[in-house]
Amino acid sequence: MAGKLTFEELRARVQAGEIDTVIAAQVDMQGRLMGKRFHAEFFIDGAYEETHSCNYLQATDMEMYTVDGYAATSWSAGYGDYVMKPDLDTLRLTPWLEGTALVLCDVLDHHSHKDVPHSPRAVLKAQIARLTAMGLKAMTASELEFFLFKESFEEAQDKGHANLTPISAYNEDYHIFQTTKEEGVMRAIRNGLNGADIPVENSKGEADAGQEEINVRYCDALTMADRHSIIKNACKEIAWQQGHAVSFMAKWHTDFAGNSAHIHQSLVDSDGEPAFHHATSEHGMSGTMRHYLAGLLHHASEITYFLAPYINSYKRFAAGTFAPTKAIWSMDNRTAGYRVVGADTKAVRIECRVGGADLNPYLAFAAMIAAGIDGIENKRELEPAFVGDAYGDADIREIPKTLRAATEALDGSAMLRKAFGDDVIDHYLHCARWEQEEADRCVTDWDRGRGFERA
Repeated sequence: MAGKLTFEELRARVQAGEIDTVIAAQVDMQGRLMGKRFHAEFFIDGAYEETHSCNYLQATDMEMYTVDGYAATSWSAGYGDYVMKPDLDTLRLTPWLEGTALVLCDVLDHHSHKDVPHSPRAVLKAQIARLTAMGLKAMTASELEFFLFKESFEEAQDKGHANLTPISAYNEDYHIFQTTKEEGVMRAIRNGLNGADIPVENSKGEADAGQEEINVRYCDALTMADRHSIIKNACKEIAWQQGHAVSFMAKWHTDFAGNSAHIHQSLVDSDGEPAFHHATSEHGMSGTMRHYLAGLLHHASEITYFLAPYINSYKRFAAGTFAPTKAIWSMDNRTAGYRVVGADTKAVRIECRVGGADLNPYLAFAAMIAAGIDGIENKRELEPAFVGDAYGDADIREIPKTLRAATEALDGSAMLRKAFGDDVIDHYLHCARWEQEEADRCVTDWDRGRGFERA
């Protein structure tokens, strides 16, 4: 695949003067890339073995505020170091950054050199290991949606992120002429990603003015989570280079559609054969697939926090917007939270439509895998498929309506506490509660507009 580098290829390109910078990045709790830019010669001389970062990077909020109350790190403990261990299997070119390569890092304890259990990559790797012990492997793909604006990030900041102008004036879902106007950015994104070992299938206009979607090929869950995080960073960098802003907020504006991250998932066995497919079963769905999907539904409320981690995330769940409100399954039905696609083929799989583009892919994939494993281990029986418009049925399982409700469901999840460990769950509960406290205390433009004069 174009853009993938071995360490020896990196060394040769550095010696030839083609690469002078290596970005070594870990993924933080919010799914962002955090790390350092190395001079490439220093990286190949020794930094490829390990580097270090402050351990607060796995204990801050979106504003990088050092939140009190985490057991893993604090002011009283001195905010020491974590080890960043480059995973050289993730080494790649970043064609949109001149002379630059990128490598993702695992986050290790400074003393034991073991994975920091609450670091997102470690959370997902732990669930992948559980599947491996069962002779199974998770395959995923996430469809990322975002809005593209005429303004730059700096102009958007100067305007207080208000009165922004989407790149198009009308709904551009599948619209070729309108997306032609945006090709300067979107072609650069497609080609940039493809040149960074992220095989792009396509981009398209999405269901509102200025909304885009990028799709990449199906692959194993860890590789897809790595790609997902790099895609978001790349889209921001490439758009910025061309004077535009993008937003992956779940709901950037009251009157516009939300940004989704639809997650397609299936399992293969140790021989790489589809474990979700059984040719003579209804819809081609194997018993393993039915149990896995039943696990997702049984624990739907408990895993929602990892699909919708912010106050804003829950504003996306609205009837008639193609964002789900009900945690039920259906056959090829976009009103359901979980949609079965590829029926009666070897590609039969589950599409989770609950998550927004603001999710952390490692945590979201891990939570769903854990729920699916529970369904398989307990041979949970799959309820009948829903038929019809799920928005209009008041008597079916709902997605939690608020971050507060999702946090309570996470706190009470015996399944996730067993799968992730109490320390990991408590770490993310603290993150969720801080987000809620910050939102509760802040006065918004909505508050002022509604009550400044009339209250």
